[in-house]
Amino acid sequence: MFFVLSKTAFYLLMPMTWIVGLLLYALLTKRENRRKLALKAAVVLLFVLGNNFLVNEAIRWWEVPVTPIRQLPGRYDVAVILTGVTDTERKPNDRVYFMRGADRVLHPLQLYKVGKVKHFLISGGSGNLVGSQESEAEELAAVLRIAGVPRHCITLENKSRNTHENAVFSARVLKEKFPGKSYLLVTSAFHMRRAKGCFEKAGVPVTIYSTDFYSHGRRLTPNQFFPTEAALGRWSSIWHEWIGYITYRVMGYA
Repeated sequence: MFFVLSKTAFYLLMPMTWIVGLLLYALLTKRENRRKLALKAAVVLLFVLGNNFLVNEAIRWWEVPVTPIRQLPGRYDVAVILTGVTDTERKPNDRVYFMRGADRVLHPLQLYKVGKVKHFLISGGSGNLVGSQESEAEELAAVLRIAGVPRHCITLENKSRNTHENAVFSARVLKEKFPGKSYLLVTSAFHMRRAKGCFEKAGVPVTIYSTDFYSHGRRLTPNQFFPTEAALGRWSSIWHEWIGYITYRVMGYA
């Protein structure tokens, strides 16, 4: 039930849902004062939530900063890669279709190539509510093998469907196969706070390595202050993560 709610609640958090809801209310209500109030609220939300500068500042504040490779203290026994970056439903299934977030696998691959990582644990099954598509862990493992990583350097955890399960199921694998080793946790920068909390709750001490940054440098150009569809989408992503983080803390997952 928690998995289903986490997936469906995303659509309720989308700013466009709120704006369209207010416009529909303004269209259907018979009270003139309420119609005007709903229209004003929709316009205000459009300009505030469509503002690229404001959403970028919010994401910059929330994302865990990048770690320069030279600052990594040593060589890590296992890089734990969290999935959520491919489209498993797209056909033909003779290749891997990346959405945004490919850095989750490309950056630890770079660390492997320069000798900073020995082994990969890829955590993630199918995140679909229905269907039985190939797990994302298997898809990312195929990418690593194409890049020259031997099979014996890749371990899969392909049953988890959310961050909580990523941590719990990965902890079992790490404690069984790599006890007492050093672990590098790799995920998107905006998702790192929740992921780190989950792994620590599962009893796995990790060093964090943020990738896939949604924010950019601060820009004070005029176009940053006009409403755009992209800004609305970025608010949806960060609110989804904020609500997820709060929910996980309340549930005791992180």
